[in-house]
Amino acid sequence: MSVRQGLQGIMMWVMLIAVAAAGSARPAPDSFRDIVQRLSPTVVNISTMQAVPGKGPIAAPLTPAVPDAGPQQPLAQMQKERLSGGSAAGTQGQSLGSGFIIDPAGFIVTNQHVIADASVIVVTMHDGTRLLARLVGVDRKTDLALLKVNPRAPLPAVTFGDSDKTEVGDWVVVIGNPYGLGGSVSAGIVSARNRELNLGSYDDFIQTDAAINSGNSGGPLFNIEGEVIGVNSALLSPSGGSVGIGFAISASLARPVIAQLREFGETRRGWIGVRVQTVTPDIAETLGLPKPTGALVASVTTGGPADEAGLEPGDVILRFDGKEIADMRFFPRTVAESAIGKPAAADVFRKGKSLIFQVPVERLEDNDRDFAAVRRAAHASATPAPARPNSLGLSLAPLTPELRTRFAVPGDVEGAIVLAVEPGSIGADNEVRVGDVVVEVGQARVSSLEDVKARLDAAGKARKRVVLFGLSRRGEMSFKALKLAGL
Repeated sequence: MSVRQGLQGIMMWVMLIAVAAAGSARPAPDSFRDIVQRLSPTVVNISTMQAVPGKGPIAAPLTPAVPDAGPQQPLAQMQKERLSGGSAAGTQGQSLGSGFIIDPAGFIVTNQHVIADASVIVVTMHDGTRLLARLVGVDRKTDLALLKVNPRAPLPAVTFGDSDKTEVGDWVVVIGNPYGLGGSVSAGIVSARNRELNLGSYDDFIQTDAAINSGNSGGPLFNIEGEVIGVNSALLSPSGGSVGIGFAISASLARPVIAQLREFGETRRGWIGVRVQTVTPDIAETLGLPKPTGALVASVTTGGPADEAGLEPGDVILRFDGKEIADMRFFPRTVAESAIGKPAAADVFRKGKSLIFQVPVERLEDNDRDFAAVRRAAHASATPAPARPNSLGLSLAPLTPELRTRFAVPGDVEGAIVLAVEPGSIGADNEVRVGDVVVEVGQARVSSLEDVKARLDAAGKARKRVVLFGLSRRGEMSFKALKLAGL
């Protein structure tokens, strides 16, 4: 075979690979016309009125104002499309948003903030028909709400798709009611998945560059098959208008919430009584984990399900109820979706050993127990002779009765208290605060300043690069992996 024939063969092989690769990728659609015509009748406009004491409902133009979202707090803009009418005293607020029909019988999904505090909810269909809606249930933790209208005939409805199968780069379509302009359509791609915006314990947002504006809240984010993969909820913008950074609650999070609202009129989430934190690379190193994964147990509620099952602070939960915990932020949702009243298996890594605990799942009570970490700053200063070990930037002192009272340290907490944190130090970089009490060093309990010094000296002699500190902040435990200077 000649060189020329060989090159031609190679060229043909490369072309075949390229054709195969192109065949496996989804091409850009020539038009979104068909999907829009099919799905538009399933999307509705939602308007509300909030009654004022002593006044009846007042008709007003449903024209939303541009929300105020300064550049310092762009994510505070949860699309609370509020209007005002009348005088400053006794103003009647109105809201305008979107929704979508999930059942021909008239069940409609929207955002909780769209219908918050509403005394009257009106749903406008694609053909202009207006129906009064009844609120079935809301879930403030995920900003979801379920409405019910009574149509004269079955309504066109959509189905939820599997948002977990959605990939970055996939085409998406938004249909909604931006600025009162019903039936508006925009298209784009999935920009990112599993976004956490620190808006709640169960954040799971799909980010898209499809235009999402004021009034799109509560509307659907469709995939190219016409399935709902998200509920439009928020946008990041310094001006109030779309800049190509919008967020939708994932269908995988919304679907079970909506199902519970429909069945019970409320959500029923699981609870096991632990507070968890992220396993950072440094923490994984100190614990002997091969990679940063799972949820690190910071504290366990005394007498709670996890406590009775045998879980302890410092445990790393790698799997729960058969589901892998790849990251701490997936843990609250996994527990919340677990069956209440039944035990769930918790795969735990503890001091180099793999253990399995059967943890009974109880119901989470709102306003009483939550997964979110309690953050309280200590406000005080004191100057007894402190010690500063190993150049961590921490000034520590014995925990005297006076300091215990001043910093509100519970009576059962023992250790050394932080009296000063040097700016720019290792301690400051890890958010150690004045008033924190060092209760563990290197996964061993310490009860005094001398114990802390001894544990740090031992770590230095062992040439350890990072040491795990257990800190108590007004009774709430957390762990910090602090790098030892000079090692």
